[in-house]
Amino acid sequence: MTFLLPQAGFARKVQLLRRGLADPAAAVGYTVGCTRMNKKGFCMKEIDRDEERENRIESEAVVDAYGPEEQALGWYYYIEDKITFPFTASCIEERRISPLKKGEQVTVTSMAPEDDCMHEMFVEIEWQDRSLGVPLAQLEPLKVDASTLEAIADWHYWIKRGYQLG
Repeated sequence: MTFLLPQAGFARKVQLLRRGLADPAAAVGYTVGCTRMNKKGFCMKEIDRDEERENRIESEAVVDAYGPEEQALGWYYYIEDKITFPFTASCIEERRISPLKKGEQVTVTSMAPEDDCMHEMFVEIEWQDRSLGVPLAQLEPLKVDASTLEAIADWHYWIKRGYQLG
């Protein structure tokens, strides 16, 4: 089992990952079990690489993106162009930044403004008689067309592979 200091820099985390800690008892409060990190030093979830999906994302979503802002805008317009609004979705995970509970169903009405999507893709939903932005990664579409399903699945895949915007 590997223990990592949450405040340690990427290089230090790699060192700890390679060597491990001699005394696991000294690791109280550390992140446990991370075996794969992204370039920013955050733990990546293990999911299999999908070459077809990677190629589509590279050629349609982040094509010609030379920096974080261009990458975010590439994703934004890729998703906006492919999704047919409105649609019904179910919350698949609770997040601190969102009031949705797991299993709750909502109507997704549009993409959030692009300025709100520079670090994560957000969509506007109807919730308790008002409009609210929530992370797209938190939602699973229900009964949607193939294009909508593919775009959302591509975003979910990208996030689960540990990629990040900005």
